[in-house]
Amino acid sequence: MVVMSKSVKTFEVVFSDPSKTFYCSGDKVAGKILVEVAEVTRVSAMKVLGVGCAKVEYAKGKQKCREENEYLRYEEVVQLDDQPADHDGSVILRPGNKYEYMFGFELPQQGQIVSSYKGKFGYVQYYVKAFMERPAQPALECKKHFEVEEPLDVNTPDLLSPTGGMKEKKVTCMFIPDGQVSLNAKIDRKGFCEGEDICISAKFENTCSRIVVPKAAIISKHTYQANGRTKVFRQKLSSVRGNHIISGMCDAWQGKTIRVPKIKPSMLGCNIIRVEYALMIYMHIPGSEKLILELPLVIGTAGLGSRTNSMSSTDGSVSNASASWVSLRMPSAPPSYCDVTRDCRLDQPLTPLLNDYDGDDSPIFMHAPAFQFPNLPAYSEVDEEFSGNAHMLQVC
Repeated sequence: MVVMSKSVKTFEVVFSDPSKTFYCSGDKVAGKILVEVAEVTRVSAMKVLGVGCAKVEYAKGKQKCREENEYLRYEEVVQLDDQPADHDGSVILRPGNKYEYMFGFELPQQGQIVSSYKGKFGYVQYYVKAFMERPAQPALECKKHFEVEEPLDVNTPDLLSPTGGMKEKKVTCMFIPDGQVSLNAKIDRKGFCEGEDICISAKFENTCSRIVVPKAAIISKHTYQANGRTKVFRQKLSSVRGNHIISGMCDAWQGKTIRVPKIKPSMLGCNIIRVEYALMIYMHIPGSEKLILELPLVIGTAGLGSRTNSMSSTDGSVSNASASWVSLRMPSAPPSYCDVTRDCRLDQPLTPLLNDYDGDDSPIFMHAPAFQFPNLPAYSEVDEEFSGNAHMLQVC
């Protein structure tokens, strides 16, 4: 943001390293303020302000909820190194010259600052603002933002330990008991980074009369606090699903994977904005609420570093579904035909019985997979040949 006048051609903040995408706690933020004027201009003072703040703002009915936290406040009056100042500290800037005011400051140490963030009901932002004060004229100002990303290491013993849980639910139909569904799931650790695969081991049981579908999803939970009130915004980021489970049957996931998408790391150090993640493993039950198990996740900036063995969750689900098909072959050929050896295994994975809806009122449909029998082998018939009393029909 730049507020200009006719007498000033250029007034902007430039960082020393424009290629640097973000800063961390303890880093030095340095740069210069570039000034060019179109006419002789007296500058009484040039001030630099470094600001970092978190702000939450949303409406709760007719009430406006606002809250703000400050993480950085730096203020300095900068001078021109090669420009003599008058007795009152002012300097005269002349056209045709480029003037550079240098500045620099350090960010607070780790634990005293949080990462930049922009969400639905709040934000955390950092910027440098410059003020040019002139006698008998309004001050000019310009502002430039910079990003802060606090390192979050997920290699700690707590985040490398496995986690899991079990849930079960009794299902009723018109207040009449209709069996129950249950799930038991675990993952090998809680800390992950962007692009890594989460390996899920789970068992699902269905003793009710309905057809259920096991699913898993990575969800984000953004919590905003203002004026003593709390507002939570949840969002599904990615998901996978398994095969349907009919009544009286069970299913197991052994190493089913879901990939962590491109997301911001967890933000746990801010008092008014909190960003958390979870792996939600659940069973979709038509006509009833879902059975849900949530396992907490921490998304960090320093992970295990090994992503070469990651496989996409889509490939994993397709291979698991394909393995569930039984190999189909043609019946035995008549004696007059050559043996049919063509493999008629279906190329597509199992078509799910339920539409992939998460609503409780989703209908049940059966989609029959398209299947074509192979063409009959080529053959020809020749005239009958007689050899004595023998009767032969040649077939090729």
